[in-house]
Amino acid sequence: MGLLSLAIWLPVAFGVLLLAVGRDQNAGAVRAIALVGAVASFLVTLPLITRFDTGTAALQYVEKFSWIQRFNVNYHLGVDGLSLWFVPLTAFITVIVVIAAWQVIEERVAQYMGAFLILSGLMVGVFCAMDGLLFYVFFEATLIPMYIIIGVWGGPKRVYAAFKFFLFTLAGSLLMLVALVYLYYKSGGSFDIQAWHRLPLPLNAQTLLFFAFLAAFSVKVPMWPVHTWLPDAHVEAPTGGSVVLAAIMLKLGAYGFLRFSLPIAPDASREYAGFIIALSLIAVLYIGMVALVQKDMKKLVAYSSIAHMGFVTLGFFIFNQLGVAGAIVQMISHGFVSGAMFLCIGVLYDRVHSREIAAYGGVANTMPKFAAFAVLFAMANAGLPGTAGFVGEWMVILGAVDYNFWVALGAATTLVFGAAYTLWMVKRVYFGEVANANVKALQDINGREFLMLSLLAAAVLWMGLYPKPFTDVMNVSVAELLQHVARPKLN
Repeated sequence: MGLLSLAIWLPVAFGVLLLAVGRDQNAGAVRAIALVGAVASFLVTLPLITRFDTGTAALQYVEKFSWIQRFNVNYHLGVDGLSLWFVPLTAFITVIVVIAAWQVIEERVAQYMGAFLILSGLMVGVFCAMDGLLFYVFFEATLIPMYIIIGVWGGPKRVYAAFKFFLFTLAGSLLMLVALVYLYYKSGGSFDIQAWHRLPLPLNAQTLLFFAFLAAFSVKVPMWPVHTWLPDAHVEAPTGGSVVLAAIMLKLGAYGFLRFSLPIAPDASREYAGFIIALSLIAVLYIGMVALVQKDMKKLVAYSSIAHMGFVTLGFFIFNQLGVAGAIVQMISHGFVSGAMFLCIGVLYDRVHSREIAAYGGVANTMPKFAAFAVLFAMANAGLPGTAGFVGEWMVILGAVDYNFWVALGAATTLVFGAAYTLWMVKRVYFGEVANANVKALQDINGREFLMLSLLAAAVLWMGLYPKPFTDVMNVSVAELLQHVARPKLN
């Protein structure tokens, strides 16, 4: 068993252990086991970074053996510069989620922690799978733990939100399954994703494949207009569910574009790039305006996530080094920033039991330590230079200028809208006079909350001040992808 298998199955094993032996009567031991499992799973991913060869676009840490021999299905894992950073990011966010739930979840603790650990392993599997059927199994399996997390520990409308999340994402994936079966037969009975990249497909076949993949990945991102499930899921999900949904699960769809749509259907990707760019700009502009009028903090950050993910799809389809690399950087930074934003909302909700902006005011007077973290993350969400939120957006805008000035101008408006809705929320929630008795009675963050917010703050500042380790990993892989997409057009 190699490092990638350990990164996938170690958290799954701990999750199954918790489901098997955990009881609410010994919740303290359950939490400790969950934390050990999450930290161990994160530590396993660190050698992937330290030993990674940044000078090649080839797959690294490859594991491959026959899984379903009759259909030539392999257990084939590997990572390259496009996928490497998402493995430790997933494990890191899981550690944060376990710490965040330490005192908050009091019922079905083992099931809650176990669901997140199993979900973590399955999401890592999506980023590592290099066999089409294996990818599909991991991609769909992630729905089950998240469905349970929303449906069991969510808010008053949790069942509705869980069903909507499940049906939207499952329906989109069915067309992808058809595309995978077509590619299997077209390649002579192989599910090898890299072999699919080399198939000389005609444009009409590429077009059908492109839209089949688009149906699956656009819902997951989510792109406008199939985004409507996300605000409902975020509002009803527990804090940990919102963190993982925003920080990792949205990235599964964006990653699918990199691994399937662009390399398998390069001609169709170029043919319909304008369509994707238009949808991305609508997400940036329209959803940014929708975020401006939200009264619920969770809904505001949820819509903010849709706008920021619009930057990702925009960067992919302008087909230059800065744009694609910037989009991947944006995916990673959004994982840190959006996760931190939802954790901050969770900290307030645990005390006041309201997500309404109007229920707060002057929080900085009673919770100064917490307010310092919250404002830092809000500034990162608005794209302040020196924070993780700036780097990817700036790279995509620079790449878009090279592609088309007006596209870049439209994309740049997200910085204006992002600053507007973020600063509006910060002003109303954290600054000014203490608004009511609930705010006056607030206690500042404890050691556990300080730890989880400190870890995220360090990540946000590290990536904002020194993004080189992130970009160095992906440069060669991005260059090879772009060279592949730019190959001569087929008739």
